[in-house]
Amino acid sequence: MTAGLHALPRVAVCLLAVATLGSVPAAAQAPDASPSTDAGSASTPAVTARSLPRLVLVDLRDVLGAPLDWKAPQWGRFSLAIAGVGAAALLDGRVRDWERHDHNHRVDQIAQDFEPLGSGGAFAVLGTFYLEGLLRDDPKARSVAEDGLIASLIANGILTPAVKYLTGRNRPHDAARTFDFHVFGGKSSFPSGHTTEAFAVASVIATEYDSGWIKGVAYGSAVLVGFARVHHQAHFFSDVTAGAVIGTAVGRAVAHRNREERRRLRIAPLVGPRNQPGLGVSLSF
Repeated sequence: MTAGLHALPRVAVCLLAVATLGSVPAAAQAPDASPSTDAGSASTPAVTARSLPRLVLVDLRDVLGAPLDWKAPQWGRFSLAIAGVGAAALLDGRVRDWERHDHNHRVDQIAQDFEPLGSGGAFAVLGTFYLEGLLRDDPKARSVAEDGLIASLIANGILTPAVKYLTGRNRPHDAARTFDFHVFGGKSSFPSGHTTEAFAVASVIATEYDSGWIKGVAYGSAVLVGFARVHHQAHFFSDVTAGAVIGTAVGRAVAHRNREERRRLRIAPLVGPRNQPGLGVSLSF
């Protein structure tokens, strides 16, 4: 693990660059913030008033409780996801045996370097977004940090551990059979927590930024985290597939939900009569 963390700056530089380069267009498009002399006119664009504890509570309620309100389309997508994980399970033995023998320096190095992005490296990326948001006054970067943290809490702090405990699947390096499940047996192979974490963060980034290269870097890095876990015989192919599904679903749901939540309350500086400063509040329901 220590070696992986030392390697993090080399492989995560492209993801960390997103925090700097990805926000340039937003800054370039910022309207002129010079004060207006007209009565009642806004001198700067509205700034969203956010409360992280409120967002956490709202997301826990809405994301975890979403299945209660699902209709046919949502259940259809859920069924397709389950079918996809099932199809991946049919390849578990073949992929495991392949990765047992597919070892060379380049492949091993890629796996070692990207694996931390599914654990401590993911929080290093989110921390970089948050610092960049503070230093450059970039609300989008701060939103990525907040939403990524919340998505990680829900996906990899609640859902994935619950499924792990329920299924009790043995890891590849401990299992003679691919379908070695022991319900409530304490095993923790299915699904992959590293992959869940990586895709939760990647999906938040990809949802917040429209640039294709940003989406590609985010999801591509997450895919390599899943590959690393299979390569190291820590998980089966279906484990990382399930982790990717959970992380992506939760990350996208949190990012979309919080985008709407942030729009509900906006506070903007105003210039009143005789250039007296004030605040305007817009609350939508």
